[in-house]
Amino acid sequence: MEKFETVENFDLQKYLGKWYEIARFDFLFERGLCSVTAEYSLRPDGRVRVVNSGRKGSPQGRLSVAEGKAKLGAPDDLRRPGFLKVSFFGPFYTPYYILALDPDYRYVLVGGRKGKYLWILSRTPHLPQETVQQLVARAGELGFDTSKLIFTPQPAEL
Repeated sequence: MEKFETVENFDLQKYLGKWYEIARFDFLFERGLCSVTAEYSLRPDGRVRVVNSGRKGSPQGRLSVAEGKAKLGAPDDLRRPGFLKVSFFGPFYTPYYILALDPDYRYVLVGGRKGKYLWILSRTPHLPQETVQQLVARAGELGFDTSKLIFTPQPAEL
């Protein structure tokens, strides 16, 4: 399950900015977080700055922030334009596959290494249920165990 087909037309410039986490697979670094966001911006070295943040337990909980970096896939990955590598731990990078992307960059389905990671992200804190269902169905078609999805609480209004 390591080699996912990624989206064909990926524009990093359009992808930059703030995304709200709608759903994810549980993993240690986000366990117990709500109001989770990810912000992507260009760094002076041409890589991408990634800032993930969330609140512990409730929207008023302690803020947890992790900063990392990303880069487009290696030259041999040019056949997969929606492929990035992300690092929060020094020189160690992990695959970040853009599996489904709204043409207007309003929502995205992202998968990680060996199907262990999965995110549904949106430009707004909430997505229509029909859109969420379509993204969950797509993840299932790709072999992800969608029963493991955790839907991230987001504030009603920001």
